Amino acid sequence: MASSIPLQGTELVDCARANAQQGIKTAALQCGYGENLNTFSAQLKAACEQMNLQVKELSQLITDQDRILEIGTGEVVAPDSASEL
Repeated sequence: MASSIPLQGTELVDCARANAQQGIKTAALQCGYGENLNTFSAQLKAACEQMNLQVKELSQLITDQDRILEIGTGEVVAPDSASEL
């Protein structure tokens, strides 16, 4: 659900990271900045600097773990039943 007010600080960074894979327009909208991409980018950069994160673009917030979750782990290996290990 999109924020009704522009997010700031760690909430902004968390929201931007969660929506980074969908692109800057979606991230800005979800973080409460609507179509104001310039303000979103400036506020995100400032929030990252406060957290000592060196981020120049939104895609840098996507972690390797996020990429793995998107790809999936492939085949699920599990016992046939709860009593078999």
